Amino acid sequence: MNLRHLSKEPRRRDFLRQGLNGLGVGLGLPALLRSTSDALAADTLDGKPGSNPERILVVVELTGGNDGLNTVVPYRNDEYYRVRPRIGIRRKDAIAISDEAGFHPSLVGFERLYKDGKLAVVEGCGYPDPSLSHFSSMSFWHTGVPNGGETLGWVGRFADAYSAPGTRNAIVNIGSSQSLAVRGKLHPPLVFAEPAQLRRTGSETEKRSIAAFDLNAESQNPTLAFLRSVARNAADSGALVRDAWSSYQTPVDYGIAGGLSSDLRKVAALIAAGLPTQVYYVAYRGNSFDTHVHQADLHSRLLMYTADAIRGFMLDMGRIGRAADVSMMVFSEFGRRIEENASEGTDHGTAGPMFLVGESVKGGFYGTTPSLTDTDAGNLKMTTDFRRVYATMIGEWMGHADTRSILKGEFEPLGAFA
Repeated sequence: MNLRHLSKEPRRRDFLRQGLNGLGVGLGLPALLRSTSDALAADTLDGKPGSNPERILVVVELTGGNDGLNTVVPYRNDEYYRVRPRIGIRRKDAIAISDEAGFHPSLVGFERLYKDGKLAVVEGCGYPDPSLSHFSSMSFWHTGVPNGGETLGWVGRFADAYSAPGTRNAIVNIGSSQSLAVRGKLHPPLVFAEPAQLRRTGSETEKRSIAAFDLNAESQNPTLAFLRSVARNAADSGALVRDAWSSYQTPVDYGIAGGLSSDLRKVAALIAAGLPTQVYYVAYRGNSFDTHVHQADLHSRLLMYTADAIRGFMLDMGRIGRAADVSMMVFSEFGRRIEENASEGTDHGTAGPMFLVGESVKGGFYGTTPSLTDTDAGNLKMTTDFRRVYATMIGEWMGHADTRSILKGEFEPLGAFA
């Protein structure tokens, strides 16, 4: 589209539905400008902010299907050792956290959080009629509507309901591509993997087009004014993120550099810089936790990386005085089968544990431990609908009472926050 065609002043709603892609824009901040169709189509720009604007929710995705039975180990259950003779975590090695269960020995970071009363284990999390497909199951967790065909993410719907339209950077998604979980109508997320590389990208034609679109010019045309405000936000956010990351230093040990450790450092840098974001979404790259073959060593490393990074992040929040404002939810799209396979690994399963972390979390166990003998064709039966955990984070932590409209149903919170 030639920029001079904007002088024809198309109807605002029709033009906004087209999004900035009509201008030939391609950005390293993809969701801020490329996913604006529904956001800009909203006619109203006013609204009430969330009831707890200082609070922050950090979501961590253990992509690939984490083996919950070797994460929270039922070390007093003889059936566990019968079906996992080679990969089961020996009782003497497990980190005891109750009379019946212990953490995997690599979860030293979780042990410290748990013993400080800052970590909750939610058992048997899943959903009815579970899928063993990574793609399908993850889409159900991302949308919060299993088998429902929902096109928006639960985080995106929450932000739309919680943050006033026009709020800048309500969601930050650390990753190379946007997660379905953060897709909403009114609040396109800021998406990036590397802060230093968060710059405009695209073809030379696209770059010339957006360069011709003077972000600082004033306009009486409400459409142009609104588009310029969004474009300015994209440019300003890129600079803010790069500056926050380049100036961020911490003495806190997040464990082995890279992966989740580095991504949570990025979140900490943005929180320390005062970004008004209320939801941060971080995921492991690829299907990291898909441990079909020789699981023991790989799973041990992944759990160590996870626990060390999360504990380091929470310590860093305390260092900068924000520990009371931040809580975290950790999930995976499914667990693994109860019985180990012939390759000393585990295959796709169903239910598994979720974790809640934070100063305000009432630590301990929530939900019912699934049976290892009363199974669904060799898989654990769900005992806690994962949407109860979402309702807990939305309602109890973030203080948004209407969880029903966001989650498309009534799900009782767990009572996991003080």
